[in-house]
Amino acid sequence: MSLTKKIDFAIIFEVKNANPNGDPLNGNRPRTDYDGLGEITDVCIKRKIRNRLLDNGHNIFVQSDDYKKDEATSLRDRAELNLGKEFFKKPKDDIAKEACEKWFDVRAFGQLFAFSNKKVKAKDSEDSKNDANGVSIPIRGPVSIQSAFSIEPISISSTQITKSVNSEGDGNKKASDTMGMKHRVDKGIYTLFGSMNPQLSEKTGFNDADAEVLKGILPKLFENDASSARPEGSMNVLQVFWWQHNCKSGQHSSAKVHGTLKVNADGTFNLDKLSELEPEIIPGF
Repeated sequence: MSLTKKIDFAIIFEVKNANPNGDPLNGNRPRTDYDGLGEITDVCIKRKIRNRLLDNGHNIFVQSDDYKKDEATSLRDRAELNLGKEFFKKPKDDIAKEACEKWFDVRAFGQLFAFSNKKVKAKDSEDSKNDANGVSIPIRGPVSIQSAFSIEPISISSTQITKSVNSEGDGNKKASDTMGMKHRVDKGIYTLFGSMNPQLSEKTGFNDADAEVLKGILPKLFENDASSARPEGSMNVLQVFWWQHNCKSGQHSSAKVHGTLKVNADGTFNLDKLSELEPEIIPGF
């Protein structure tokens, strides 16, 4: 089973007094491009989608340490716990097939399985040379997610904070790491675009039912995602747009479909019409 029709989608969401995606190389300030537009990477968006899928009971391969639902200590450990210790000795096509069947995010987003055989010495024999290289299997997923960008340049506020208190001594001396900075986007409207490719879905088994699951996840993208950087309610999906074509190749290119959506700074929008393709508009949760 695979996708029977091409699908494009878009999301409009707002950020108020939150850090939607901090840049660790820039003091964890909210990411921006060279034009000052706020940016949220595709990796960050996929993390939130994976977490929402976990909330709904789906098997997810790439889990974060603070949100995982099993006892696995690494990706290799998770693979062996679920598919057996001999998993990586199977033919590569069998490995890819079993991984896609087991984990939703693998068949949706793809995955690179790159694991070495730690106990093999490459100099022993020609066979062991091949074994020592381990497993490297790229799986291309049919669901592509673009980075999200704000409609207008964002304003970033920075506040000095006390990160910790002294746990020893008389309290008169402050440790060097006691003080810190906290950054936030005051307000911004962001847009996110994505697509689902039926041709690639034939390889992973991502199907129409899986697409419906993602369709139900997107309006709730920021639910159960609260933190000190993103307080509850500070990130909110306004609208989801879902274009389902009438065939696998689609009536129009994704670029043309995405280009029909014009978003204003206040979150309102205008949609240009395309022949024989009307989007389903889903309000945020």
